[in-house]
Amino acid sequence: MVKKLMAHVKEYKTNAILTPLFMLLEVAMEMVIPLMMASIIDDGVNAGNMGHIYKMGIYMILIALVGLFAGVMGGRCGAFASAGLAKNLRQAQFEKIQTYSFKNIDKFSSNSLITRLTTDVTNVQNAFQMLLRIGTRAPASLIVALILAIRISPKLSMVYVVALIFLVSIMFILLPKTRKVFKEVFEKYDELNESVQENVSAVRVVKAYVREQYETEKFHRASNNIYNMFIKAEKIMVVAMPIMMGTVYACILLISWFGAKEIVAGGLTTGALMSLLTYCMNILMSLMMLAMIFIMITMSIASAERIVEVLDEVPDIHNSENPVYEVTDGSIEFENVNFGYHKNAEDYVLSNINLSIKSGETVGIIGGTGSAKTSLVNLISRLYDVNEGSVKVGGRDVREYDIETLRDEVAVVLQKNVLFTGTIYENLRWGDKNATDEECKRACQLACADEFIDKLPDGYNTFIEQGGTNVSGGQRQRLCIARALLKKPKVLILDDSTSAVDTATDAKIRKAFREEIPGTTKLIIAQRISSVQDADHIVVMDDGKINGYGTHQELLANNEIYRDVYESQNGAGNGDFDSTEGKEEA
Repeated sequence: MVKKLMAHVKEYKTNAILTPLFMLLEVAMEMVIPLMMASIIDDGVNAGNMGHIYKMGIYMILIALVGLFAGVMGGRCGAFASAGLAKNLRQAQFEKIQTYSFKNIDKFSSNSLITRLTTDVTNVQNAFQMLLRIGTRAPASLIVALILAIRISPKLSMVYVVALIFLVSIMFILLPKTRKVFKEVFEKYDELNESVQENVSAVRVVKAYVREQYETEKFHRASNNIYNMFIKAEKIMVVAMPIMMGTVYACILLISWFGAKEIVAGGLTTGALMSLLTYCMNILMSLMMLAMIFIMITMSIASAERIVEVLDEVPDIHNSENPVYEVTDGSIEFENVNFGYHKNAEDYVLSNINLSIKSGETVGIIGGTGSAKTSLVNLISRLYDVNEGSVKVGGRDVREYDIETLRDEVAVVLQKNVLFTGTIYENLRWGDKNATDEECKRACQLACADEFIDKLPDGYNTFIEQGGTNVSGGQRQRLCIARALLKKPKVLILDDSTSAVDTATDAKIRKAFREEIPGTTKLIIAQRISSVQDADHIVVMDDGKINGYGTHQELLANNEIYRDVYESQNGAGNGDFDSTEGKEEA
């Protein structure tokens, strides 16, 4: 795991190497100063030698300046290295997520992915910076201070050794307990992000149903869970601080007591005792810094594991060894297709699908909720792969194509219409980034979007808010259709994409498709039979199977489900595909 994370230091490797070197230089300067102070006391003050005091004072100032320079440079390089690692980890995760299939994305919730890209990366960044700086400084300071203390007085230095063993034992007892708690904390962060994301994205629904209080309480519960988990971890770690401080004071008292006796006996000088007390503080402060590092590492290990999960996830859909980079036409063929959302699924979402569509045909797809209409068309652009059988576009299995090539030729207007922050022009150019203003306007004419765009104060330069919340549902649908048309695809899939427009506009859009893009294969998923009745063929889906296939007239004559819904929508009944009436007879 560490190796995988460190591979992302990349261009910041020099800063990562320089940081510990500067910290070692700072430690070296700090360790020399107590020896020089002892020399000032013993050889200057006690001997009445002012020249020696001045000389040592100048040396101390120079050493302090070198130490200050080393500390500043260590902090600067450490900041560059840790911020660079964080940037690269976010970039690597984001790029990896872009390669995921829908099945991979289903494995991680969107809220969890957001937490991994933000909070988890920040934790790793902070831990990395502490490791480079304090992780170098604290052990080096502890070891050098201990060696110099032993050099001054081996007998008194045993106090440090005993204290060191005691405190290390305490840390190793407490820290494993906190790791488990911190791992649970970040799962709670996912819940908090979910609450925030849902509330912000659906704020109009929340207000419409006067659910502000409910959402506030929901957020409070999620926030309180994180608070309680952190308190639980802090309760464990708070025990360490009094123990450490008590050990520090005990060491100072013992060194002072035994040191005074040594001075009286003539076995130790006053300057040496002062140096020992200084090294005592260095050793024990280093231990406290190490404890802080262990806490940060404990937190970051849980975060690092979650980041590596994203980086290690193998995309369920990928290119074949020698992918095809050209889709010859828009013909589509389903051959004995069985599909489930899991590889080992016992119950298929789509079962025994056989369907042949010629290039340029318009095919309507109707069926009740849950009849797998969307699942069927998702296989065409390879958003999922079949479990059994094959789906062909342009005479080739979709698994043979380069994924980007295939999806460029198969434009999908999804059931949930999404617009992005930016102008109408910028949103349209998702279909073709090089499209001219005239091409954008022509696509909008075909999608009947120009009718409302021309009435906007800024026209095609009107700013669209995140999610397209400042335009109506029907307007979003028409903009998304125009965006798909700009791709000039060989296959155009409209997944219930005209449900929010009136029947007259729906008829205009279908007429434009017939006249303007006759060579494009058009698949139209709809609930209204009027939206598909003039299609070349219509597919009736029921419970993941093809219940009927034919023209409007053929299905009226031969398919009970289709006839029942048609009659319902044209006067009798409720026109609901989910109604059981008629299905039982079929």
